Amino acid sequence: MASIEKRSTKRDGLHYRVRWQLGGTRSGAWQSETFKQKAAAVTFKLAVEACGHYWPENWIRGSGWAPAPGERDTPPPSPAVEPALFADYAQRFLAGLSGIEERTRHDYQRDLKNHILPTFGALDLRDESGTFDRLTVSAWVNTLHRGIPDPDNPRQWRRRPLAPKTIQNLHGLLYTILQSAVEAVPPIRTSNPAARTRLPRLDDGEGDEEMIFLTEQEFLLLRACAKPDVRDMLTVFVGTGLRYAELAALQVRDIEPFARPVPTLRVRRAWKRQPDNTFKLGPPKTKQSRRTIALSPMVMDAIAPNIAGKYPEEFVFKSPTGSWWRHSSFYDRRWIPAVEDAISRGLTKRPRIHDLRHTHVAWLISDNIPMAAIQRRMGHKSITTTIDRYGHLLPYVDQDLIDSIDRALGGGARPLRSIA
Repeated sequence: MASIEKRSTKRDGLHYRVRWQLGGTRSGAWQSETFKQKAAAVTFKLAVEACGHYWPENWIRGSGWAPAPGERDTPPPSPAVEPALFADYAQRFLAGLSGIEERTRHDYQRDLKNHILPTFGALDLRDESGTFDRLTVSAWVNTLHRGIPDPDNPRQWRRRPLAPKTIQNLHGLLYTILQSAVEAVPPIRTSNPAARTRLPRLDDGEGDEEMIFLTEQEFLLLRACAKPDVRDMLTVFVGTGLRYAELAALQVRDIEPFARPVPTLRVRRAWKRQPDNTFKLGPPKTKQSRRTIALSPMVMDAIAPNIAGKYPEEFVFKSPTGSWWRHSSFYDRRWIPAVEDAISRGLTKRPRIHDLRHTHVAWLISDNIPMAAIQRRMGHKSITTTIDRYGHLLPYVDQDLIDSIDRALGGGARPLRSIA
């Protein structure tokens, strides 16, 4: 198989050398040809492979393509290469992607079908002349961001605008597929048109507005408005910061009420949605999500009656039917009625279920709990994730900085160093 080597010398500068063994066998003599442009090298490489790894008949070594009779000044066309449709390549790429769960593969295929293939599916990956370039990708991103209004009804959408985070995820999928085509052997493209695309800012319509934090009084109002059979569940939710899939998967054996120095809860599993929309128990979201959480006395008091008399593998919190609380059922039958009732009694916010996790972090930050400790408790992969998501809740840091400067200027604990 022929290969392309990128080389740079003082005499010739940057150039590309196509190398192959004559006849494509290990015993064949090494052959090579050098090009200034990578595109020309790729074209020549494909021609060599099409000729069984022999020199193309109409190629003059060191000069280029031989002119056809009667057309001395016109080089012959490049060998015909079948188009590589993006749709075909993308489907093969996702089917062969390893190291991911089948639900993740299903979500990738859904996003590919709904958002990427309508624009890029019929395009030829080999075409880098203008129909499949960076401008094409940028125009696609802008369409996702602005949406497509219905020309017949200005109040309706043919395709609604997508959130910046969603656009970022879709662009990441497109970039990965195209980069695979660039790195393929032989390469299908010489460059990735999705590289260095400017994406909508993640804080446009998101950021602070995405998360809702409840005060202690607001949570108590929401809890009082919930049906009695889920009030303990809400207390544990906001008192541990568990993800819903972790909380719903919690089993009696995960609770250690007599641990020292305080009772603990171990996160060892979570509910996973499958491609057919069924659920099964699996490992938590990440390696860091496997964690042990210390329980406060009030949280342990909320757990205790829900584990009394149960077998180790029974779920701590059960629905009225005796099964685990599926998210959709909990949302429709318990969460929404509680929120609506709380709003009617003066709550000015409309929290989502996941906002109880955000509220848990906000309460910890308000008591100056170190971010590293919060990271471990929440199961974040990196402390950067914790800071990026909740760092704006740290207003006291500015005051600490100001106080530190004033202490130094006033001859306090850290006086200014004299400069000799």
